[in-house]
Amino acid sequence: MILSFLIILSVIAVIGLSAGRFSKPNKSDYYLASKSLSPWLVGLSAMATNNSGYMFIGLIGFTYLVGLPSIWLMIGWILGDFLISKTIHKKISQETSKNSNVTYASVIGAWANQGPFITKFIGLLSLIFLIVYASAQFASGGKTLMVIFDWDLWLGIGMGSVIVFMYTLIGGIRASIWTDVIQAIIMVVSMIVLVVSCLISLGGITVAFDKWLLVDNYLNLFPIEIQHSVFLKLIYPISWLVAGLFVIGQPHIMVRFMALKDPELIERARSHYYIWYLIFYFLAFCVGMLSKIYLGNQNSFDPELALPLMALELLNPFMVGVIIAGIFAATMSTADSLIINCSGNISQDLFKSKNFSNTQIKLITFAVALISTTIALLNNNSVFSIVIYAWTLLGISFAPLIIILSTGKTITTKTYLIGSLIGIISFFVINHYGINKFIYAGFIPFCLNLSYIYKNKIQHLK
Repeated sequence: MILSFLIILSVIAVIGLSAGRFSKPNKSDYYLASKSLSPWLVGLSAMATNNSGYMFIGLIGFTYLVGLPSIWLMIGWILGDFLISKTIHKKISQETSKNSNVTYASVIGAWANQGPFITKFIGLLSLIFLIVYASAQFASGGKTLMVIFDWDLWLGIGMGSVIVFMYTLIGGIRASIWTDVIQAIIMVVSMIVLVVSCLISLGGITVAFDKWLLVDNYLNLFPIEIQHSVFLKLIYPISWLVAGLFVIGQPHIMVRFMALKDPELIERARSHYYIWYLIFYFLAFCVGMLSKIYLGNQNSFDPELALPLMALELLNPFMVGVIIAGIFAATMSTADSLIINCSGNISQDLFKSKNFSNTQIKLITFAVALISTTIALLNNNSVFSIVIYAWTLLGISFAPLIIILSTGKTITTKTYLIGSLIGIISFFVINHYGINKFIYAGFIPFCLNLSYIYKNKIQHLK
């Protein structure tokens, strides 16, 4: 079990380190791979980065708890992502090709054409939220190894952070993207193996369906609390559509499309991205649903550990190692992207005038990795909650501005700042008072932010 796990991790590390042979000592190569990537690399990398430890640990645990209603996360998240990207992906790629900016914040800031403050503000928010996001990835990997191998939590967290730091230090985003590809393959294969093995063990899909029927309200299309409200049944899926739309507020995903070698190839990159995204998300949903009937109503375990527990009971030791490597690969594929992005936020967005050397940029990357690892060791919150919070706050802050920019207009810095604060503050108020109990937490704050900035001093871009 441990042997197969370590073999796969070693392969990932070697691939990442080998990317260093093609690296050039400049910021464009470190942060954007010199804008030289092919569509299939961009698509698979974006999928692996998007589908992090949240999918393996958080979503499966959430589906175990709530059942079929979690399908609205899948439908809304993917559909919202697809609809908004039809316009935004190509525009971002085009804006990137116009100048030498290498971070998402700097590209958006230049696009807004309102001076440096917007770039610095976006860079600061990205830095804060993405460091916490990265810590959740390391925590999910450590959590899994703690259960499967009976290792201390710190050992699993430390192993993931050391491997990620090694190849991101040497190869930058090129190493991140190369490893993403092998990680994407491992992730999909491991989920297929688990779904097929579970169905065989249960006796087939018909038997599984009969067992689902025995679980109270598990196959209801909506949560039991909103079954009698037509209004909430309408808002519930729409709110998760907004969650998918928030992909344009995730710098670590969007930067993949910025690294594409030609903006005209964006549709091919999107095709690779959505094909793999649909396959993987559906498999994760299936594992969550199957875990309920295979593991039963257990009160003695953390639902976020449903996948590794199923693997232990269903598979031989070698395949368990492969599954665990798949989970670990998912966490690393996102963590490396987040760390590189945070490094760029510091060196290119907040302190661009310092003109950091390549060595200094790598030292910044090391510092970011160290901070996120420390947070992972100290934080006891669930992976699902941390990722949802980080994803939502980024989406609330950035998506309304990007939507306006895509229409050929911009807003003043003051309007953007006030709108973002309205969105962020309302998010915390709504969460504190439990107003978001039946809908996605970012829905109302997003609407408030977007409404405000649309009503205040919209100008045509120069």
